[in-house]
Amino acid sequence: MDAALVNPFVEGTLHILETTASVKVKPEPPFLKADTIPLAHISGVLEITGDLAGSAAISFSEASILGIVSAMFGEEMTQIDEEIFDAVGEISNMVAGHVTTKIAEQGKKIKVKFVRICTGPDQPIDHIAPTGPVLALPFKTTMGKVVIEVCYRR
Repeated sequence: MDAALVNPFVEGTLHILETTASVKVKPEPPFLKADTIPLAHISGVLEITGDLAGSAAISFSEASILGIVSAMFGEEMTQIDEEIFDAVGEISNMVAGHVTTKIAEQGKKIKVKFVRICTGPDQPIDHIAPTGPVLALPFKTTMGKVVIEVCYRR
């Protein structure tokens, strides 16, 4: 998978977490994901269309999303609720905008958009390109685990 098409997801996610919630991030080894089982508790799923087709997911452990949203809102969040869902959607939308802009700078016309939230182990993350590899990029943060998944159709 071309790093130039993956890095905007990483850059966007990390920039948004650092600027909105002061989250410090440490990368862990990336790997190819072999199934649709979520790697964390709640995920924002993105669709990629245009010159490239694919999907991505930004997944958060329960501790990480509660800590991130608490820092964003300035009040302690203690449970996954509609406010958390809205925050995951907003973070996903911000990442989608960043990725769309950065990949356009490479001369490709694409649209990245937030399409849904998946929560819990019973909601699989079905990527748009199941025949292509799903690259999982895990991160350890000061709030907990965050995983970015990216998949492009071959």
